[in-house]
Amino acid sequence: MADFDLVIRNGMVVDGTRVPRYRADIGIRHGLVADIGRLPRGAGRREIDAGGCIVAPGFVDLHTHYDAQLFWDPYCTLSGWHGITSAAIGNCGFGFAPVRPEERERSMLTMTRVEAIPYASMKAGMPWDWITFPEFLDSVERAPKAINLLPYVPVGPLLVWVMGMEAAKAGRKPTEAEHAEICRLFEEALDAGGCGWSAQRLMPTGPAAVQLDYDGTPMVTDVMHDETCERLAAVLGRRNEGFMQMTISSSSIEHDRAHMEKLSELSGRPLLWNVVQVYDHRPEIHRAGLKWLNDCHARGVRVYGQGLTTDAGYGFTFEDWNLWDERPAWREATVGTVEEKLAKLADPARRAALKSQMPMLVTVGIPQLVVTGPASPETEQYRDMMVGAIAERLGKHPVDAMLDIAVHDKLKTEFFAAGTNTWPGYMKEIVDNPYVLFGVSDGGAHTKFLTAGRYPTETIVKAVREHSMMSLEEAHWRLSALPAMVAGFENRGILRRGAPADLIVYDYEKLEVLPAQIVHDLPGGEWRRIQRAQGYRYVLVNGEVTIENDRETNTYSGRLLRFGRGKLAAAA
Repeated sequence: MADFDLVIRNGMVVDGTRVPRYRADIGIRHGLVADIGRLPRGAGRREIDAGGCIVAPGFVDLHTHYDAQLFWDPYCTLSGWHGITSAAIGNCGFGFAPVRPEERERSMLTMTRVEAIPYASMKAGMPWDWITFPEFLDSVERAPKAINLLPYVPVGPLLVWVMGMEAAKAGRKPTEAEHAEICRLFEEALDAGGCGWSAQRLMPTGPAAVQLDYDGTPMVTDVMHDETCERLAAVLGRRNEGFMQMTISSSSIEHDRAHMEKLSELSGRPLLWNVVQVYDHRPEIHRAGLKWLNDCHARGVRVYGQGLTTDAGYGFTFEDWNLWDERPAWREATVGTVEEKLAKLADPARRAALKSQMPMLVTVGIPQLVVTGPASPETEQYRDMMVGAIAERLGKHPVDAMLDIAVHDKLKTEFFAAGTNTWPGYMKEIVDNPYVLFGVSDGGAHTKFLTAGRYPTETIVKAVREHSMMSLEEAHWRLSALPAMVAGFENRGILRRGAPADLIVYDYEKLEVLPAQIVHDLPGGEWRRIQRAQGYRYVLVNGEVTIENDRETNTYSGRLLRFGRGKLAAAA
């Protein structure tokens, strides 16, 4: 009789702990790694030949927005294609619970702008069989899953539930009774399995207000008070569990850093800060952030940075673009229906303000944008040209040249904005810092112009194989074990006896990120941009093969990873 359900034979093991690689067989039983070493032939009911391949723990992604997509896409793609076996949902304070039935429409409209998730897809693809956060987790548990999901408790819905939308949006400080109720609901969510709390605080007066509500106003967490965050941090401290995620930028970097340090000290728990990002033209920005992280840990303050480690280029059209919102004129001009946006962008009276507020935060400048997808015979002549060159040819300002083309094409012209982080030397400074977690995938969000869920594959290919920024052992520690440890995943992110068998088997030399595609696979007839992977022979989640030769097996062995007391309750 076979000793194991599955044996992965003769692979090169990189176990996630920085131990030098070694050749071994892996025996899997009841979804766990049961043995590692030289196992007898025929020991497994199924045996996989991993000769010439790396065998490693699956990757852990702590920044996704799959809260809607998980209901129609069990693989949570792009993540499931790129070796991610566990992911945290509910980042940045955004989510769908608790939400009263009469507020569901509003919550979906919010996500159409702030995270650019198509409304039609949410409307068609979400079951909405919950009201409270515990009921939401029950719904997630029922949904088929090919990866594991760990749920943050987003702060935004808590504020709206307790204070009402109008008061929360106005930035009114909660009363003592309201703060008590917010904390009670938070504890209720933690008891059900929430792993901590998340919030976006991109204050309207700050330089990075790039993610706004569907009507162009700040999100409720953008205007929340420091004390609310402190109350929530204190809850984690009293319970001695969980962690926090914060996307933050106010008008004062010093205030933001002091605030995050206080939250970490009040809770005694890790805090994940978004985002550590390279701006090629201003390296002092990421260097100051890295120095602060080093200083925090020298003082025992558990703040980690989440680093944008992919090439952050965007393909977009003005039908959906929303990442220039830090400039008020562009924000106002790109809010509304397609017809409304077309009218505003065509209006000559608006052009002066748009020219005076050139966006530079998320992308390169407008003159450096490239026309990659003309949508009419008249604009075909501009294909693969930079906007600046087009403007020079036409004798126009770059804004006029770009918008005249876009308006002529009814906003269907596709532009490419190169990322701000193109120089490998600066990227190495980020990946060398031990307190930076790799990847801000934003999985499930910005689906029409972002494919950052590819980051684990890209890290192995570029940071290790092409540029030799780190060893393969270090890369797997940073992609798997470190985020798992920070998040409180038990026994995940590492390959050892007794750990859940969340494993990847890949051909190191053949591993690649495939070219971008547009696919029409979202509910409601919507489309998205994707980048698949090549080289993953097998991906296992809880001992079951979910990917084989880069293709889904339609095996749904993922789990909702309830945290703390919720985990015990779910097991009872």
